[in-house]
Amino acid sequence: MTRGGTIMNKQRAIFVDKGSGGWGTGLRIEPKGKKTKVVSITGGGIHPVARKIAQVSGTEAIDGFKNSVPEDEMMCVVIDCGGTARIGLYPMKRIPTVDVLPSSPSGPLAKHIKEDIFVSGVTEKEIRLADEQIESHSETSQLNTSNKENSNINNEDLKKEDQGDRDNFLMRFSKGIGKVTGTFYQAGRDSIDMLIKNIIPFMAFVSMLIGIINYTGIGDAMATFLSPLAGSLWGLIILAFVCSLPFLSPVLGPGSVIAQIIGVLIGTEIAKGNIPPQFALPALFAINAQVGADFIPVGLSLGEAKAETVQYGVPAVLYSRLITGVLAVIIAYVASIGLYQ
Repeated sequence: MTRGGTIMNKQRAIFVDKGSGGWGTGLRIEPKGKKTKVVSITGGGIHPVARKIAQVSGTEAIDGFKNSVPEDEMMCVVIDCGGTARIGLYPMKRIPTVDVLPSSPSGPLAKHIKEDIFVSGVTEKEIRLADEQIESHSETSQLNTSNKENSNINNEDLKKEDQGDRDNFLMRFSKGIGKVTGTFYQAGRDSIDMLIKNIIPFMAFVSMLIGIINYTGIGDAMATFLSPLAGSLWGLIILAFVCSLPFLSPVLGPGSVIAQIIGVLIGTEIAKGNIPPQFALPALFAINAQVGADFIPVGLSLGEAKAETVQYGVPAVLYSRLITGVLAVIIAYVASIGLYQ
């Protein structure tokens, strides 16, 4: 539709969500003023994601390797960076950045990569219209017929460019290698990040607990005290109950002192004939009622649980072990009836 030579180009706000394995909460990108250009900085022409963003938003996609675009005209940039300097360059300049690789904040500019300016792992299917839409007016001196002809010419140029991209096997091959390399690089970085943030601190924590237990002799004292309970069902139930007490189980878990000492004791007594063999299976569950109690907060952390979830989740699991630990001993005892006859 025209108004005195003015064409109404509908420009729309869009929402770009993160893709599979991607990072971020999604970006709402909106054309404003001169910021109407989607700059593709991926190599090998305009990336399909950049073209889809431009198509849905009613803006223009530009190959950033062939054309220089002023930063004040960039609505957003599309990159394929696996985690070097380029991944943080545009977020540092507060330009919405869409990464087609599933990358997370990293590199020397990682501190500038925030959820309100960056999203990764994006494919064409993660691009959709936002709730709001805007219209912008652009001046032109051409008639409707010439506008249609120009549109057809532009469409033909795009088709030729697409055909050229499809025919360029070497370019596609090199982009594929870059994508695989970036994926493995990101996987390695995630592994190291998890190792530093979660596993190593947990190892230090467990080492400290084992040192305290061995130095103070708490584990040996508990084992000596609980050993007489290993010869009867009620004794094993009491043993499981004591081992799973919320204030004891996190301390008894590291090093498996109870399991090692009482386990050897029960095995020896069964071999001597002093304890019936049917107590072997329930004893196994009784002496391991505390297993994993020290790992609960770390497990929740690895599951990316919120602080409030960890706060309530740890005691909830510890108290549930009081019930499940005793039930496991009873079920194991019932299952052992007639097993060794």
